[in-house]
Amino acid sequence: MSKYVKGLLQKQFESTFDGVNEFVVLSTVGIDGNTNNELRGSLLEKGVKMTVVRNSLMRHALKELGQDTAAELFDSGQCTVAYGGESVVDVAKMLVDSAKKIKKIQLKGAFVDGTVVDDKGVVDLSKMPSRAELQAAVVRIAQTPGSNLAGAITGPASYLAGCIKTIIEKAEEAA
Repeated sequence: MSKYVKGLLQKQFESTFDGVNEFVVLSTVGIDGNTNNELRGSLLEKGVKMTVVRNSLMRHALKELGQDTAAELFDSGQCTVAYGGESVVDVAKMLVDSAKKIKKIQLKGAFVDGTVVDDKGVVDLSKMPSRAELQAAVVRIAQTPGSNLAGAITGPASYLAGCIKTIIEKAEEAA
């Protein structure tokens, strides 16, 4: 590959991964074309993209993007980068599930919030709650004091309203 073509490919990686701050790196060596297409299709339905990269060019692209620490994930062997979706946790969950079905998938690591994790870290990452689950938990926690306060306010008020209604009914019967 000529130096010019390598430069073009590096620029393509830079533009593709500009703004991608979280991704999972895996090896898909030995997977046949049909299985690869099925895997990519199932991931793409959930918004996850996969790109096979040339290691040296990806390391240079990451350095240009200011993500030097992620370059260590691309040291040897064929690398595929999976990115996108709701969060890197969702990507990790999908890939770990796929790796159970397709034995030739080898998880290499992930880049999360400026930190590199190894293959075991990807499995641990897949066990974490997703962004949507965390947001639901935060909303639930935020609503609890409000619902308690509403109950505390409406409880005595409804009791008082019941007492007033009873007094009115007794007064109407006496009259």
